[in-house]
Amino acid sequence: MAGLMGPRFGAQPGRARQLVVLLHGLGADGQDLIELAPDWASVLPEAAFIAPDAPDACDIAPYGRQWFSLQDRTPAVMAAGAQRAAETLEPLIEAELGRFGLPGEALALAGFSQGAMMAMQLGLRRRPPPAAILAYSGVLLGAESLAAALAGKPPVLLVHGEADDIVPVGASRAAEAALRAAGVPVEAIYRPGLPHAIDAVGIEAGARTLSRAFAP
Repeated sequence: MAGLMGPRFGAQPGRARQLVVLLHGLGADGQDLIELAPDWASVLPEAAFIAPDAPDACDIAPYGRQWFSLQDRTPAVMAAGAQRAAETLEPLIEAELGRFGLPGEALALAGFSQGAMMAMQLGLRRRPPPAAILAYSGVLLGAESLAAALAGKPPVLLVHGEADDIVPVGASRAAEAALRAAGVPVEAIYRPGLPHAIDAVGIEAGARTLSRAFAP
């Protein structure tokens, strides 16, 4: 990727005070998550939102993009794939912050499914840490080495449907336990009956988290 390419919403360079990067799931693209931006802009009216398209074509479906391959779902292989993708994504986010004239602390990361994996992989290891990480229906990869890898302790919102048959809700329960053990502040919301999706409750929780993270 030469830059963060994907749909954008909100404040323009010179006017933005925050940057929120929305990371889509496997087999989707940035258009899948940019629809969250108008809701969240109601509490962050001076924020710029970007939902970049992942760099690679999805290799397990005939459509969409992927941050890394999931053909091999061995935990160590997935963690390595996410780390490689994060190393590619990090300088592009830095370039976006520079484009908007914003410090690293003005960043928030949000992701769904594989994008949630990326948000946690990058955000928990980033210096300076983002103001917040919002992870919907995701997995915390490399949890066993998290304490040593942490670059900061940004607040994390976990939201997961209890009827999710793509990424079981146990993944977020395990993430919650690992993050709390590492001293990372966590809010976890488990939605009865919700499948692999983001509902209105999750969107509202995201707005609250962003509002608190960027409070004056």
